[in-house]
Amino acid sequence: MFAFRFLEMKNVLVVDDDLVLQSLLKSGLEAEGYVVSLASNGFEALEKLKCSSVDVIILDINMPTLDGIEMLKLRKDKTPVIVISSLDTEQDRVNVFELGADDFLSKPFSQRELLVRINAIKRRIALVRNESHLTDELAMDVLFDDSSYSVSISAKEVSFTQTEFKLFKYLFERKGNVVAKDELQLRVLQKELGQFDRNLDMHISNTRRKLAATQLPKSLINTVRGKGYSFAEQ
Repeated sequence: MFAFRFLEMKNVLVVDDDLVLQSLLKSGLEAEGYVVSLASNGFEALEKLKCSSVDVIILDINMPTLDGIEMLKLRKDKTPVIVISSLDTEQDRVNVFELGADDFLSKPFSQRELLVRINAIKRRIALVRNESHLTDELAMDVLFDDSSYSVSISAKEVSFTQTEFKLFKYLFERKGNVVAKDELQLRVLQKELGQFDRNLDMHISNTRRKLAATQLPKSLINTVRGKGYSFAEQ
């Protein structure tokens, strides 16, 4: 297996109109070695993102001038976001995740829990970047054996089921392009994609698992949120 290159994510932007909580988070995070900047609403935060290097955003939802939801809609960056809020319904969580938030933490929370969530994001990003790095290093000599439903990738052989093999080959032949779920469902699984049909997702998940078991990056098959899947373009 490959070793993780753990990220130095030290710059945190706290966005909350509660000045007491701002102060507590700033002192607590700085005690752990983080560099903390503050904003009291979404507009201030967006301006800071234009001119400052930020690794993680801690974002409240309810704020004056521009709240957290509107900020998530307007932002152009891809900085990881941990939403913090006293609102904690299922719909609240769904809303922020659909807008690109990475985690949701209900108020009140402990300093320890926040640090655990930040470290979890660091590990996830390290995993993605290391898989991407490994993918770039592969020669990507890909050979398909249609009789045994196996694929040889840079001298590593992966055995698939017939459906997994067809999915992998279909995506590979269109590498660099996003293939919609309904197209994959129709062309490979030979049926229309239903609203609650998860067969395609299950086959993709199994394909990725078999790649990982062969010490190949699961990120060879990328999920493009709201659009479909793509094969990693070299």
